[in-house]
Amino acid sequence: MTEDQHEQRNPVEQYPKPEYPKQEQQPPGLESEMEPRPDYGEATYRGYGRLEGKATVVTGGDSGIGRAVALAFAREGADVLFTYLDEEESDARETARVVEEAGKRAVAVPGDIREEEHCQKIVRRATDEFGRIDVLVNNAAYQMSASGIREISSEQFDRTFRTNIYAMFYLCKAALPHMREGSVIINTSSIEAYQPKPILIDYAATKGAIVTFSKGLAQELTAEGIRVNVVAPGPVWTPLIPATMPTEGVPTFGGSKPVGRPAQPAEVAPAYVFLASQESSYMSGEVVGVTGGGLMP
Repeated sequence: MTEDQHEQRNPVEQYPKPEYPKQEQQPPGLESEMEPRPDYGEATYRGYGRLEGKATVVTGGDSGIGRAVALAFAREGADVLFTYLDEEESDARETARVVEEAGKRAVAVPGDIREEEHCQKIVRRATDEFGRIDVLVNNAAYQMSASGIREISSEQFDRTFRTNIYAMFYLCKAALPHMREGSVIINTSSIEAYQPKPILIDYAATKGAIVTFSKGLAQELTAEGIRVNVVAPGPVWTPLIPATMPTEGVPTFGGSKPVGRPAQPAEVAPAYVFLASQESSYMSGEVVGVTGGGLMP
């Protein structure tokens, strides 16, 4: 929870609503260059020790949802290894700073998770640093908008699936030997799995695959004491938006949802904390939507 949530504020008015300033970035984008700056919980998230002593891995932890999750996990008592791309070094330093200020270990690992060898390196680094993995969050994702299928190159399609699907498979497979009973895997899908936009059809397809993969994996692992769940956010104000969406759509991004604005990363992170904690011990194979009122089946 955050202090703002404890105050029971009107969610429609809690954060700035569109229209936002026009802005464009080169992919993958930097949180530090966004206007308004996203809220990842630095001033508001309060931990209650729900993940005390846990060893956690978060992919794409430099910014957006990943940074908010890393901060929340640290304030709940967990050490955090997070991954990022080389181009995101400045944002990654900010994540490391807030994790360490929470009194926990921050291990930042640069590199491209499309490669199986790098995913295995991530797991080795986590086990070298922590001795085990208690929580694996597959959050890093790639998207690039296109006018339709005719504009999607084979290279883009391949990159989207390798980042969003192959990496999740590689990391789950590599991490499982180092996960004990009570461990948790949390995969990040999207409302796009259920309401796919033609301009993001390849990305949406991966998000649907993440749901199916996770539900199947839960059937295998739950009986072994390892839970697998999914968070499916709606629109979230992250660097992916000015870096990958049509420029003309950025000022009104997320405005069509019932809440009338995109989520801030700080509003999504509590779902990951809940699924990582023992409070959700009877949940496995579930999809938790954080959609601002956008309907999911």
